[in-house]
Amino acid sequence: MHSRRSFMESIAAGLAGTALSSSQALGANERIRIGIIGPGARGKELMKLALACPNTEIVGAADVYTRRLEEAKRIAPGAKTYLDYRHLLEDKSIDAVLIATPQHLHCEHFVAALDAGKHVYQEKTMAFTVEHAKRMRSAYQRAGKRTVQIGHQGCSMGQTADAVDFMAAGGMGKITTIHAHMYRNTPHDKPQWTRAILPDMTAENIIWKSFLGEAPPHEFDANRYINWRFFWDYSGGNFYENMCHQLAIWYKVLDLKIPSAVTTVGGIYLWKDGREVPDTMSVNMQHPEELLFTWDSGFGNSALGITEHVLGTDGTIINGSEMDEAIRYEPQKVNRPNGAAIVGRRTTPETAHMQNFLDCIRSGRQPNCPVELGYRVAIATRMSVDSYRQGRTLHWDAAKEEVA
Repeated sequence: MHSRRSFMESIAAGLAGTALSSSQALGANERIRIGIIGPGARGKELMKLALACPNTEIVGAADVYTRRLEEAKRIAPGAKTYLDYRHLLEDKSIDAVLIATPQHLHCEHFVAALDAGKHVYQEKTMAFTVEHAKRMRSAYQRAGKRTVQIGHQGCSMGQTADAVDFMAAGGMGKITTIHAHMYRNTPHDKPQWTRAILPDMTAENIIWKSFLGEAPPHEFDANRYINWRFFWDYSGGNFYENMCHQLAIWYKVLDLKIPSAVTTVGGIYLWKDGREVPDTMSVNMQHPEELLFTWDSGFGNSALGITEHVLGTDGTIINGSEMDEAIRYEPQKVNRPNGAAIVGRRTTPETAHMQNFLDCIRSGRQPNCPVELGYRVAIATRMSVDSYRQGRTLHWDAAKEEVA
């Protein structure tokens, strides 16, 4: 394992050879050159998804932890590696950037990548705060013709396309409620999300200041680094990890606006391991469309699984949220006595969302989860977090675009 000092020496030559040619418009079958910022657990998955799509090449990887760069090289041996993501963005031959850093860093990396002229795949949740969401939207607007895909992969699933068809068929009537669950369980000695602290997770091998970004100053702490999902400074907890995905699907299908009011309750009822984010929670979101979206989640029992029930006067849509599980429509016989149940038919390859991103870079079309959708989901998610932390209902002023 290389130290940061030796690693810096090893990349100097690579920086000197960085390509400076201007990015050009890509043809329908032209190879897309990709860089990644944050090749951690999720980032490496994104790398593999990108490489599984035709005509792609990963040519750069940036991370604050030397181990991550070595792991990235095993996936893309030809990639140049950087401890400072800004050097990656200086490579004008890179067409697109995958961003899979902790949530508090999304805004910094997203804005910098767009300002450098790159197309961006931004892992969810798009923005950490309302202010970040506005900065990111502004960066996208000034970037001009750049493709941005937010990493809510459910927006590219066949179940979502089936749900659009169900809605177009007109069998739902007035939808008043969406009731969503997200439950998991783990063995008693394996708390949800916990990751081991490795011997090389030291200040020598991790650029701590870069990890902190705009977060409050804190002395180096390997646990805060690897288990960042536990801490409010860097994470929105399971609201940002999973609720956002379930919101994104139905915000897309129903074109829902930012909720007018959000109330969250819950607590750390199970895992007393130093985490700050709750392991059990319930959110009520009132939408201006006269629709109540409720979401509850816990890490102590998986019986309820991951589901959404969309409840209309004339029918129900039931989604199991797994890529290989069909979505269903069931009529409400009281209002549709002759209505028939429908089972969705579309299947989804694992690469669907990434492929859509790459296709849109080539075609210039809008991707399945654009910035505008990611913006609404991010603010609804932030309101849920802040309602929990403040112990009160939060209201959204749509005219001022701020929490009232």
